[in-house]
Parts: sequence; structure tokens; C-alpha cells
Amino acid sequence: MTLGTALITGASSGIGAIYADRLARRGHDLILVARNREKLQELASRLSDQTRRSVEVIAADLGDAEDLASIEAVLRRDASITMLVNNAGVGTHTSLLESDVDRMEAMVRLNVTAPMRLAYAAVPGFVARGRGAIINIASIVAIVPEVLNGVYGGSKAFVQAFSLSLHKELADKGIRIQSVLPGATATDFWEIGGLPIENLPGEIVMRAEDMVDAALIGFDRGETSTIPALSDIGLWEAFEAARAALGPHLSASAPAARFGLADRAAA
Repeated sequence: MTLGTALITGASSGIGAIYADRLARRGHDLILVARNREKLQELASRLSDQTRRSVEVIAADLGDAEDLASIEAVLRRDASITMLVNNAGVGTHTSLLESDVDRMEAMVRLNVTAPMRLAYAAVPGFVARGRGAIINIASIVAIVPEVLNGVYGGSKAFVQAFSLSLHKELADKGIRIQSVLPGATATDFWEIGGLPIENLPGEIVMRAEDMVDAALIGFDRGETSTIPALSDIGLWEAFEAARAALGPHLSASAPAARFGLADRAAA
């Protein structure tokens, strides 16, 4: 069985370009999606020469509805696609009072709407063929949203929640779902967001190559959520156990006794 084709968004640089390199070397053919056609073509030429894999490029802005629809169509019709890497995204560190709401809406379109629609386009074919994988690039701010801008944190919390739901729904259909939650990573993300990486403490910034390599090891190990910087996996397991323990206690026919409303209900 061949590994098939991996479609990678945000693939022209940074994390996406490294995923392209690693997946091509593993034996995947590639479809690379990003806005910058020139950078995509340079990367495609290099990877094709080095790995002898087929590499197609599609210049598209996933924040644009028409461009997004064109990539959805590729995912629906190309039966060779076995993996979707939802990497395209944008972020900022600015507070609500310092942020332009139109830019925040654009962030939601790219960080939330695009990966959701692409997953919806890819999954039916994966299920029909009995195999496939989606890797969603989230962020540690999905679980610590106070760290950066709230809209960015909220968008990545969506990615994390969506990934967990997809895993529950699709695991028994042969479909792999992984969310990756990087911490600070040395890419142009920070410069674009208005906070150059040089302003961050070096001890918290991971090389993008190391981040992707760790994430792929997590994928190989069957992890549903991978935090490349987390040394003590027991902390994550405890977090997930606590979340699961809350589940049975979150919905009831009456307010909890701690609110002191029992007498009112009796009356």
C-alpha cells in the first residue's frame, strides 16, 4: 500500500514547509497550498529533486471563500489524498482594546472556518476508502488562552475541540486524527503577529524542525494530542482525566446545591 498524497496548507514556509519535507521523505506525494506561488514552486522543485516524489502546488488564500472552495473541491475529487495537514493560520499577541475587529474576523475565517471546511471535504472520501489522517495544528493557547490574544486562543481552542470530536467519531472508521499544540516556535508567525521572536526568552522557543519531528513521532505513536514541549506526559494525562471526570457532573435537572436554590425549587 502506498502512502498516498498529503495536502498541506500554509506550506510555503515555516512549519508547513517542514511538514512537506518530512512527509515527502517518508514517501508521500504532496499537494502544497499557500498564497505565495513563487515560494511554493521553489519548495516543490527542491523536494521533488531530493525525494523524487510528485509535488503539486496550488496558490490559494484560505481566508477567501472562493479559494477555500477550490481546495475543498481538490479534497473531494482526488482519491490519492490520504492525509490533510491543516497548518495555515495567523495569530497576534495584541489585546482586545488594541485589536482591529475586522482583522480578528479574518483570523477566525483562516484559523477556524478553513480547517473545518477542509476536514468536511476530506473525511467522506477517507471513510469511503477506509483510511486517512488529519493533522490539525493547534497551539498551547488552546488550553491556556490567557497567554496571548483571546480571539487567537479561542480559534485554537476550536481546533483542539474539533480534533477531539473528530477522533471520537472517526477512530473506528480507520481515520487518524491528531492535534498538535506547539508552544513558541521559531517561525515568522511572531514577526507577522507584531512580536518578533527576539523579544521572547530563548528557553521557551523551539526550533520549527524539532517541533515537527516531535509531532510526527507523536503521530507515529498514535497520540491524539501532541504537545512537543511537554516533558511529563503524566501532566497531560491528569489534565485529560480531570476533564473526563467532570463530564458526568456538567448537566442536571436542577442547579447544584452550592447555589442554595433547593428551597426555591421545593416551594
